[in-house]
Amino acid sequence: MAIHRLDAAPSTVRWGAFDAAFPPLLTIASGDTVVLSCVSGGPEVMPPAGSGLAIPRALAAIHAAAPPRLGPHILTGPVAVAGAEPGDMLEVRIEKIEPGAEWGFCGFRPLAGTLPEDFPYHFLSHITVDRATGTCRPPFGPELPLAPFFGVMGVAPPPAYGTISTKEPREHGGNLDNKELIAGTTLFLPVFVAGALFSAGDGHGRQGDGEVCVNALEMCLTGHFTLILHKGGGAAAPALRFPRAETPTHFITMGLHEDLDLAMKQALREMIDLICARSTLTRDQAYQFCSLAVDFRVTQTVNGEKGVHGMLRRGLLF
Repeated sequence: MAIHRLDAAPSTVRWGAFDAAFPPLLTIASGDTVVLSCVSGGPEVMPPAGSGLAIPRALAAIHAAAPPRLGPHILTGPVAVAGAEPGDMLEVRIEKIEPGAEWGFCGFRPLAGTLPEDFPYHFLSHITVDRATGTCRPPFGPELPLAPFFGVMGVAPPPAYGTISTKEPREHGGNLDNKELIAGTTLFLPVFVAGALFSAGDGHGRQGDGEVCVNALEMCLTGHFTLILHKGGGAAAPALRFPRAETPTHFITMGLHEDLDLAMKQALREMIDLICARSTLTRDQAYQFCSLAVDFRVTQTVNGEKGVHGMLRRGLLF
């Protein structure tokens, strides 16, 4: 299969927006791999002069061009998959993730995060990254291992939504901020428009479940994605309505809602549907099995639409 590349540049990114009307920058065949270089951060979070931390050339060019900015994330894409139609499913195999800079940032600001009433001010840290050792070091704490993933991976949303911010994750994916989606894992997304129109960005060097203060380790990353089209939903996730994922160790369902209780209910319903589709268990039995064997975790609490993900360990049932 072919390998394609799309680098971040003023002409290849959208800043903070998804829209089904955005034209594809590249069209690939199902099974092809696309390499997307992605950048992160506006001018207001760049390291100060004299810090010794270099701003990547592509990111500086995007800042200079000042493209329209709706939400917080700079996305590279979209990429179309030939033959994709509404009702299909897109399988996104995350083959490889490479750091694109020697630093990242983490911060919070007034009126945002999980505890805005406790932290009504700005606080920004720049965190150095050692690519050779695969570690990072906050200025205030210990060395931490990198576990890079893309906070935003998504297809175009339903056309009726028009232009929407990248801040809120929705059924098309987007700002899922799921730390499980590292290299070697697979994300499944429902398709809402011709071509599917996949984009990625919001690189994270590492993150804890919850992403409580607003940011993770926000940084530039390059991702290698193999995009596989499943017509009509596909056997892996029939009648897919919301994003799902698979890792070498777990099957993952996701719930997204501004009310964390309702996000939990959605992730649970999705897990029950997954279990029933892949086993002979009844819905009653699947509901009980979720209490016995599925772990439900808070994905993030900072994006308006909060996230819960259910994790079923491989081999327990199928």
